[in-house]
Amino acid sequence: MQAVQHILDQIPIRHDVSSHIMLLGIIQGLFLALVIFLRAKRKSAITLFGWSLLVQCLVFLDVYLCYTGLIKYAFHLNDSTEFLVLMIMPTMYFFLYTLLNRKPFTLKKHWPHFVLPLLYLISQFNYYTSPIEVKINAYLGAYYRNLGFLDVPKTMDYSYHHIKDEFRWLVLLSFTFYLILSIILVIKSWKKGWTPSKNIKMDKYIFSRNTVIIFLVLMFTLLLIYLNYDDDGGDHIIGIMQTITIFITSFFILSESRFFEKSWIADKYETIAGNPIQFEAVESFISEAQYYTKQDITLKKVAEQLDTNANAISRLINSETGTNFNEYMNQKRIALAQERLLDKEFKHLTVEAIGASVGFKSKSAFYNAFKKHTGQSPSLFMKQYRG
Repeated sequence: MQAVQHILDQIPIRHDVSSHIMLLGIIQGLFLALVIFLRAKRKSAITLFGWSLLVQCLVFLDVYLCYTGLIKYAFHLNDSTEFLVLMIMPTMYFFLYTLLNRKPFTLKKHWPHFVLPLLYLISQFNYYTSPIEVKINAYLGAYYRNLGFLDVPKTMDYSYHHIKDEFRWLVLLSFTFYLILSIILVIKSWKKGWTPSKNIKMDKYIFSRNTVIIFLVLMFTLLLIYLNYDDDGGDHIIGIMQTITIFITSFFILSESRFFEKSWIADKYETIAGNPIQFEAVESFISEAQYYTKQDITLKKVAEQLDTNANAISRLINSETGTNFNEYMNQKRIALAQERLLDKEFKHLTVEAIGASVGFKSKSAFYNAFKKHTGQSPSLFMKQYRG
């Protein structure tokens, strides 16, 4: 124990600009995750974003402790968050997946994506249960080789190093794989006919696209650091990048906050007390019976059918889709029109008739909406896909 204490006494405590920036990012990230967990619905996409933030903060808290030397007061935690690093990108990917595809994430269905972190955790069992001297030596090897190393039992099994030595490349592989999947998600969303909303500064598509861009930058940063550092010496640079990312994210979230609206104290869209309505109920009602195909559909009629307030419906649609009621209806109408234009059962109908069948009152309204959401006319669409 004297040898251990001697080494611990020699490890310096380092507080500098880099450590302060990392700590700011960790605190801000944890606060943001807490707000998300308290405010978001349990199975919503934003909850997955909160979990991804929490995982990232725990990882960089470990980095912070190692960089500053404070880890010497809790050496049993050294490298304990490595498996969490492999969970950052899967959780972020499924946040984008649920956000853009509006499909729920379930561990029962998507568990294979978390096999790699689990296997890595299992592979490091010998390290986690090893004597404190082993963990101190691991830290010294990464940060302070000049201090020497402690003696460890000769019976110590170091087989876990076969995987541990390749850890950084597993991380890079994970980033690359899930970045590709995320890019595909964004491209598919764009091809569906995304149009920018006039009602909000940052809609789901733009937020997702920017998230992918940020993580692409992080991936290249990782690659450069891995190529220039043989140990953990460059981890603080990644921590600084993460802090920047968290504050950029916080900026965009705050930019959309109702706090900056003139009417945030007495919002005309507030749901009537005692009559809450969920977006899922609105979506189900409008979609299941193709209610949107009715030409005389109005916001007021939908609210009456759901026994609620029109402003509450409007606010939900705006919040969840980034569009107003009419655009929301037109998106559904155009999606159905695309199916019917290519469906042999509707081949006998003219383009104008198909437009009327999905809810448009005139040929010009149908053509304008179709071109706005798909970037082409109905005729060109049929020619492209029918050949």
